[in-house]
Amino acid sequence: MDNILSLLPDLSMAFWETFQMVGIAFSLSVILGIPLGLFLFITDKGLFFENKVLHVISGFLINVIRSVPYIILMVLLLPLSQALIGTTIGPIAASISLSVAAIAFYARLVEASLCEVDKGVIEAAAAYGATPLQIIKNVLLAEAFPGLIRGLTVTGISLIGYSAMAGIIGGGGVGDLAIRFGYYRYETDVMIITVIALIILVQIVQMAGDTIANIADKK
Repeated sequence: MDNILSLLPDLSMAFWETFQMVGIAFSLSVILGIPLGLFLFITDKGLFFENKVLHVISGFLINVIRSVPYIILMVLLLPLSQALIGTTIGPIAASISLSVAAIAFYARLVEASLCEVDKGVIEAAAAYGATPLQIIKNVLLAEAFPGLIRGLTVTGISLIGYSAMAGIIGGGGVGDLAIRFGYYRYETDVMIITVIALIILVQIVQMAGDTIANIADKK
């Protein structure tokens, strides 16, 4: 018990670092992932901004990012972290590779959610004279909203898991604490506490996402 109490400052710092990494990547996945997924959808065959070249190129780049294991992606993007913020160490630096992975991951989920929207609804809106921007806002995003929330929930949970690897590049976080104390120092109680805390955090994110999606479904 005394051992755990003495680690409270480290635990607090580790959770703060995790929230920093996940928060930045989560925010950027929304800000950039939704437009990117939307771009993939509307440039596909039969849509109002159909462009095969742009669709194939953007899809290929996203697939490349998603194909690289995250632990390798972290290392590959270290020069980018150095160029953007002047360091490769710390939660902010780690959030750059997390963000890149999250944006590509969520973009595909956005595209999948948009593909579930009935094409007849889109055609009806176009027949009534709706502009492409009106269709995007009032039809596509509105109809796909529950799916977008569920995809965002999956992305958030994945980010929590990915953030545990950030300690490899000095990103800190709960995963780093669990390895340093729970594994290298054989302090099993620390490992157990961090795992339980992560399980609780994931459950909270999942429940919040499901609740918001279910409310959106009923509207």
